Amino acid sequence: MLGLAASGIAVSTARADMIDTSGMAPWEPCAECHNMDGISHMAKFPKLAAQRYAYIVKQIHDFQAERRTNDGGKMVSNAGLLSDEDVVAVAKYFSALPPPPPVKTEASAATISLGRRLFTKGKPEAGVDACASCHAGAGVAGVLAPRIEAQHADYLKKELLDFRAGKRANDPDERMRKIARALSDAEIVAVAAYASTLERPQGAAP
Repeated sequence: MLGLAASGIAVSTARADMIDTSGMAPWEPCAECHNMDGISHMAKFPKLAAQRYAYIVKQIHDFQAERRTNDGGKMVSNAGLLSDEDVVAVAKYFSALPPPPPVKTEASAATISLGRRLFTKGKPEAGVDACASCHAGAGVAGVLAPRIEAQHADYLKKELLDFRAGKRANDPDERMRKIARALSDAEIVAVAAYASTLERPQGAAP
């Protein structure tokens, strides 16, 4: 589903302009927002630890090409500072980190139950497949979907709402935009909350 997704490298343009990054590893400026352990403390920045390597690469390239701009444009600027070699190094670094721990949610039992149903069974009456079919396990061949387990619930919610509103449009074949449009606000909140409570598998750099 994501988003998630989500993923990318974020550091404010102002900071990038002010700090001399020469001699730093390519991923160190990314840690300003995503942390060196890949587990960000703020929901506006996705947790990148143990994220799929190929997904991180795709998101950085999408920001560089402005196919993705739904973060206010900060990543377009920051991703533009990375060379092709840097992109590979950044993706290898974060994908190989230990996964973040599941979130202890404050969502109600009913919300978590709804989220579990959507994640594991989807919403067949609306043509929505189970989130797990792409975002868990080996996923679906040919579909590059992010790990969304243990992600910030508010981050997942924002990405789904952005897909639904068309603010994020870098999903192949508009797959996520179609899915998000078929979900209610309550369902988006529920599936985001549930996914955040799941264990993310250990990643592996290529």
